[in-house]
Amino acid sequence: MSEAEPVKSIVTPTRLEYAYTAVGAQARFLDEISRGRIIGQRCPQCRKVYVPARGACPRCGVPTAEVVEVSGRGTVTTFCVVRVPSENIDLKLPFVAAHILLDGADIPFFSLVGDCDASEVRMGLRVEAVWAPREEWGPTFANIRHFRPTGEPDVAFEKFKEHL
Repeated sequence: MSEAEPVKSIVTPTRLEYAYTAVGAQARFLDEISRGRIIGQRCPQCRKVYVPARGACPRCGVPTAEVVEVSGRGTVTTFCVVRVPSENIDLKLPFVAAHILLDGADIPFFSLVGDCDASEVRMGLRVEAVWAPREEWGPTFANIRHFRPTGEPDVAFEKFKEHL
């Protein structure tokens, strides 16, 4: 019997399935987005509005209960142009993933920016939600397909720099 080479690695398919059950603030957020409304919650101490609602302020550590409806319009605070294909992402390259500070919120909302060339996306760009057809709505972030430029003037960096 000859000595075999030590195994350095193996390639094997893996699969993880997750079942997420939303409760409390997250369930309310998903219920409202299924109705075409984007909501957050306001912290009773620092008064910041968090979207999606979390049930507690991450800064102050206190429960949040005041529900606040925010706009489907906002400002791109940061973004990334994705040019590398992935077997798990079925989007045409390049695409833009961005943090969008929705009007009325104090923390950016993660989404895609579309209906424009990736080279047109910039910090301060004003955008609006593009919703899926109403008959496709459910309790999911996928109700918002992406955000598109509004044509409004850009927002000055000083107005959103604290949200980076």
